[in-house]
Amino acid sequence: MPMISLAELQRRIDAGDLSPEASIAQACEAIDAQDKTIGAFVCRPGTVGAASAGPLRGIAVGIKDIIDTSNLPTEMGCPAIYGGWRPRADAAVVMMLKQAGATIIGKTTTTAFAANDPTATLNPHHHGHTPGGSSAGSAAAVGAGMIPLALGTQTGGSVIRPASFCGTAAIKPSYRLLPTIGVKCFSWTLDTVGLFAAGVADLAHGLSAITGRAELLPRAAMQAPRIGIVTQEFAGAAEASGDEALRIAAAAAERAGASVRALALPEIVAEAWRIHPVVQDFEAHQSFAWEYRVNYDAMPPLLRGRLDESRDITPAAYDAARGVANQARRALARVFEDIDVLLTLSALGAPPEGLASTGDPRFNRLWTLMGVPCVNVPAYVTADGLPVGVQIIAPFGGDARALEAARFVEAALARR
Repeated sequence: MPMISLAELQRRIDAGDLSPEASIAQACEAIDAQDKTIGAFVCRPGTVGAASAGPLRGIAVGIKDIIDTSNLPTEMGCPAIYGGWRPRADAAVVMMLKQAGATIIGKTTTTAFAANDPTATLNPHHHGHTPGGSSAGSAAAVGAGMIPLALGTQTGGSVIRPASFCGTAAIKPSYRLLPTIGVKCFSWTLDTVGLFAAGVADLAHGLSAITGRAELLPRAAMQAPRIGIVTQEFAGAAEASGDEALRIAAAAAERAGASVRALALPEIVAEAWRIHPVVQDFEAHQSFAWEYRVNYDAMPPLLRGRLDESRDITPAAYDAARGVANQARRALARVFEDIDVLLTLSALGAPPEGLASTGDPRFNRLWTLMGVPCVNVPAYVTADGLPVGVQIIAPFGGDARALEAARFVEAALARR
């Protein structure tokens, strides 16, 4: 089933060709038809209505199940500890969606506590392969054409990687552009709320409506960007399908008029990639102190093992890692003095076979630590029908630039 364009739904609703109620009903029908197979949703409300006002009226949105909702349980992928738990208040970003007129259609699956233990959600393009994690349900629901917009979160690579695996567009915005109040914390230095949608323009319309920032909306004319290609050698080698996606995207952008050149990152930026786990795991021990100490046996096994292995990280090591991250952010800002955006891998390659692993975040985690906006654009489909994306990265606060350059690359790929 084709994905649903949020921007097209908005156009039809504004023109009176489609009522908000009919738009929501279509999403409900699509979920009823597909989710018994895909398993993207944890729960849905008994009755669903549509708001009559706001830029997102008639837009059905899925909410990752680590994000609080007052009318639906928030079980965080761990019913053994949080089964049936219902917050009294919506997360701040959920209220922002509602104020923009969106309809919360249900809670989408997450790996337990947005960590390593996978969900049973299937990849909509190939059921034998992972949809990625931790925002598995949100990526799969959009990729399967059930809903036009979904929320996810990223601490390592949990928005960009599942978007690549499920063939959707996605944005991990600049750090704290979207609030994390009411989102289960993993690492307060890293956690970032992001969006999944069918295309880059859909992301722009969704993010603009949520934040009230008109500058995020697509411009009538796109400027050819100056692009720096980054292969992140310090993160190891990509798979052949990942390399092919990057090659195809770079060639398409250059043919469309972009300036494209290979770029080496400063060594301090590579060092930041290496210390990302120190920051993440040190903070995780504090974020999950109650679960780990009081509910140790009920903790999901992969996350529990990860916490077991990282118990000896010292405050001094954590402070040193944060110092490296701060230096790297300053160095990365200087990189953008000569280019507009970076183009790099969204994942190692195509989604891995089976559901035992959600994939490797090695090509995502640096950019999460840097706090910069990242946009996934589907770039390549393997002979087996598996999607592979690339990500466009702009400087901190340059979310409009990231979206505009990603739309340029997306259009160049479409003309290929």
